[in-house]
Amino acid sequence: MAYQVLARKWRPRNFPEMVGQSHVLQALTNALDSNRLHHAYLFTGTRGVGKTTIARILAKSLNCEKGVTAYPCGQCLACREIDEGRFVDLIEVDAASRTRVEDTRDLLDNVQYAPTRGRYKVYLIDEVHMLSTHSFNALLKTLEEPPPHVKFLLATTDPQKLPPTILSRCLQFNLKRITQEHIAQHLIQIVEEEGIGYESQALRLLAQAADGSLRDALSLLDQAIAYGAGKLSSADVGQMLGTVEKSTVVELIKMLAVFDAPGLLQNIARLAEQNPDFVTVLGDILSLLQQIALAQVMPTTVDVNHSDGEAISQLAQQMSPEDVQLFYQIGLLGRRDLPLSVEPRSGFEMVMLRMLAFRPKNMTGMQPQPAKATEAMPHSPITTAAAHPPPVTKAAVSVATEAVKPDEPSQSLKSHDEWESTIQSLEFQSRLVKQLALNCQFQKRDGNIWYLMLPSDSKILLSAEKELEKVVRKHYGQAHSIIIENPKKKETSGKQQHLQETPEEYAVKVIENDRFIIYMKEHCDAKVSNITPLEPLSVNSEQPIVVSEQ
Repeated sequence: MAYQVLARKWRPRNFPEMVGQSHVLQALTNALDSNRLHHAYLFTGTRGVGKTTIARILAKSLNCEKGVTAYPCGQCLACREIDEGRFVDLIEVDAASRTRVEDTRDLLDNVQYAPTRGRYKVYLIDEVHMLSTHSFNALLKTLEEPPPHVKFLLATTDPQKLPPTILSRCLQFNLKRITQEHIAQHLIQIVEEEGIGYESQALRLLAQAADGSLRDALSLLDQAIAYGAGKLSSADVGQMLGTVEKSTVVELIKMLAVFDAPGLLQNIARLAEQNPDFVTVLGDILSLLQQIALAQVMPTTVDVNHSDGEAISQLAQQMSPEDVQLFYQIGLLGRRDLPLSVEPRSGFEMVMLRMLAFRPKNMTGMQPQPAKATEAMPHSPITTAAAHPPPVTKAAVSVATEAVKPDEPSQSLKSHDEWESTIQSLEFQSRLVKQLALNCQFQKRDGNIWYLMLPSDSKILLSAEKELEKVVRKHYGQAHSIIIENPKKKETSGKQQHLQETPEEYAVKVIENDRFIIYMKEHCDAKVSNITPLEPLSVNSEQPIVVSEQ
């Protein structure tokens, strides 16, 4: 007899054999027992969670020769023919291959006729979202007024693509992803029935790789049995799946925790010798980081009997929650972008180094103590923190600079010339801001507060006051601030200064400080070639000035 794959051999034939989906099975069982049957059912969910399997069991429940029941006998002719896929009144359609409206009309032409053998004529349409708009319109008419002997069982992985008019006429059941625990327990039952030797960790790896799909788990189990020559070991299954030992993943996270970039790269080099799937490795890292985050919030979630339990508890205490969240976010984005990298290993290295590069200096006091750890554990990865100090990030430089920068210029700064020399040490991104600084008169400095005075004829430059304060803060620290006194209060001193200037000098000063002129110089490479006052200007003159620009 030809070999039958496990996914078909172990397909459930009644509701009690189903794995998971208790919320759906309870609703269908109650409906069948009370004979409250709808004419159209829609089963949604990801691949391999039991959509078509439940639909076929429901078809048996409706047509079992013993009557409508939630527990079909499985022995009558109708039940056996449905199991074998040859029951004439169960019409199965793959909508992905029959999307045309003509196909749908041909399918529905015989709806009005009574079933040939069974109690109900059942239409099972898989991947129903693939039907065309016209096909949906053709189906809608039948769903609105179906004959009493017809039942529609629709299945799809993408219910969002179904028209609301179809959804509103169906009872919808959303099948959930099957948990790893349920999958692992089901695999144990199967391998024991098949008489196959196994390691529990090997089955857990298969359950994890199945990603909630029982059918995928059974297909992987078939592959693993062939790969291991009839035996299931964690080493063989890990090699087949391209996964790595959990201890390797733990070691990588330990390197992140102590900010050991050289040690991290050494571990990646050893990992690369196993030729792993680096996307899968990143997934393992994310899974472990998630467990660490849970352990930090709820320590009781850690299974101390699990092989990784002790390491998770230790890392949860060693790492700050902020670091865990940062590493998780960077790893999540890196896993998405890793296929775009030039080479998988280099892309993986960049993701891991990015975690260190964007990690701010930890000020919460949760860093390990290298000196004590060195005495207790001479070969522990924690000792590498002393040998390889963490690279300095921009955030760390900012904090350190503000903490240790000497208080300059000194409190004794008094003259305008000293203020001008101080300006030379500042970094200006705009000429307008620098013009404001040069035109300000230094008054005094009280602690971190700088008092400046701007002559009234330069008050147009006041629009850059906040930008000047940012420049000062960038150089001396965020605690510093500037106060520019209102020029109107110093009107007298301003007038005296103007009286000492010639009209030409005053005109040049006004033009050079004009905001529009400054803007044109910065953005349009404009140059002032000639400034000529129409007539001698008084201090309070509002007469125009002729400016020639290039």
